[in-house]
Amino acid sequence: MVRLRQYIPRLAAGAFILNSGLSKRDADDEAAQGYHGMASGVYPFLGEIEPQQFTKALSTAEIALGAALVTPFVPTALVAPALGAFSAGLVGLYLKTPGMTREDGIRPSDQGIGLAKDVFLLGIAGGLLADVLSRKK
Repeated sequence: MVRLRQYIPRLAAGAFILNSGLSKRDADDEAAQGYHGMASGVYPFLGEIEPQQFTKALSTAEIALGAALVTPFVPTALVAPALGAFSAGLVGLYLKTPGMTREDGIRPSDQGIGLAKDVFLLGIAGGLLADVLSRKK
């Protein structure tokens, strides 16, 4: 059973991620190249995937994760680690993309604000996971 204290942050994160995935579903070539270029710049193994194929896979993953988060009968013990892995990848993208952070390498530059918000998703995942683990006693 998903507790209300878990469902509220799940709903917020899930709606955000679901919307992001749905908006990428029909991405044109220029948008796909942008998503792919940013991701493959930080994660070079992604360079082997065609931009449209990458964007469709990213869209599908975001839709699946977002839907799982907003669906109350999907256990938090399943969605918290998935959200954690997904958001950790996004935070890595933020931290490793040139120009996204200030000189200290942590605080966002003006260009990095849009990516820096992903730390909130990682925080939500951590809180959900801590809640699940604290009930396993």
